Amino acid sequence: MVIDVAHCIGCYNCFIACKDEHYGNDHRPYAAPQPLTGQTWMNVIEIQRGQFPKVKVDYVAIPCMHCENAPCVAAATDGAIYQREDGIVIIDPHKAKGQKELVSRCPYRVIFWNEDEQLPQKCTLCAHLLDAGWREPRCVEACPTGALVFGDLDDPGSAISELLASKPTEVLHPEFGLKEKVRYIGLPKSFIAGCVVLGDTDECAKGATVTLEEIDADGKSTGVRQTKLTDSFGDFEFEGLRANTRYKVTVSAPGYKDQVIETRTAVSVNLGDIVLAR
Repeated sequence: MVIDVAHCIGCYNCFIACKDEHYGNDHRPYAAPQPLTGQTWMNVIEIQRGQFPKVKVDYVAIPCMHCENAPCVAAATDGAIYQREDGIVIIDPHKAKGQKELVSRCPYRVIFWNEDEQLPQKCTLCAHLLDAGWREPRCVEACPTGALVFGDLDDPGSAISELLASKPTEVLHPEFGLKEKVRYIGLPKSFIAGCVVLGDTDECAKGATVTLEEIDADGKSTGVRQTKLTDSFGDFEFEGLRANTRYKVTVSAPGYKDQVIETRTAVSVNLGDIVLAR
């Protein structure tokens, strides 16, 4: 599965479709019924970035990652969790009975404990539907914007394979090293934004040159640099920046003195109004 964050509008259709498919429905041997509350097999988290008035809101859908190196599979006894040939990771609702410790084995925290069933549970990618001939899970079917894309990764002609070939993707937590099958496009990164104003006329500085340069702890350039022009409102924005990194912003316009500002992306940064003097 590929999740395009830029297309997600936070409608929660994926969450609702998952709940509709699994709440109160017994899909053994794939999964026991999901309880009404307490489990989010498809979760959607809201991420806010920036400071007023330069604020962005993103929504990131988080299902089971169906990892190739799944720690839950390694931790389960008696084959209670297994990976199918198509890569889908399944918790056997019979063999996993009583293995509550498996909930803590997932670093993504997407395994949940069903107290009534005494059973760990999670997303199955609606494997029962796929085996019955469906082309995609309920969450993907319900997505109105195409933010969720599902298909055969082994088929180079599939829509998901073409998408992977056309855009850079990443996993949610590469530091886990689990070879996740769920990949993302456009995960929220840090940004630096601001507005350039001409001090003598108090007008927006359209077409001012803004250069962003990454610097090290000593203030020296790392060689990473990009330049943009301000828009008609004097606004500029550099998106997709590394977190907790030092940057130098240089603003220049013909006939005005340069303004140089250093900042760090501990969070996304709004530099506010940058006033240029003659």
